[in-house]
Amino acid sequence: MNSMNAPCYTMAMDLGVCQLRNFSISFLSSLLSAESSHVQLDNSSSGASVVAIDNKIEQAMDLVKSHLMYAVREEVEVLKEQIKELIERNSQLEQENTLLKTLASPEQMAQFQAQVQTGSPPTPQMAATPGPASATTLSQSATHSSGPSA
Repeated sequence: MNSMNAPCYTMAMDLGVCQLRNFSISFLSSLLSAESSHVQLDNSSSGASVVAIDNKIEQAMDLVKSHLMYAVREEVEVLKEQIKELIERNSQLEQENTLLKTLASPEQMAQFQAQVQTGSPPTPQMAATPGPASATTLSQSATHSSGPSA
């Protein structure tokens, strides 16, 4: 593996682009060096050599384009899957939020709204509030343990 590839592995798209770039550079170099040797050997047909070089460059550009489109399509599929997972996670969190709102007492909701407005962190009141608060606390602890760790 050469040093041009080293910093390019942050995402699948980056890896594909780096591999494509290195392939394209080596491919174009080999095409041009092979074609230039023909030009040096046969200076009388320079017009035909220029056309041949142009054709080789066009072929190489088409190849690069197709590889790049393939890499982009792969990345789009990965992103679509991530979006699908995030939508599912959002739906789950909305359902949990609705459940917690129904289980919370009016006092707890008022306290929560006050905390949201002031920006202060929530204070646990497990022992102070009996009944629905313990159900809310259980739901919250289940919510924290069921989510993915980031």
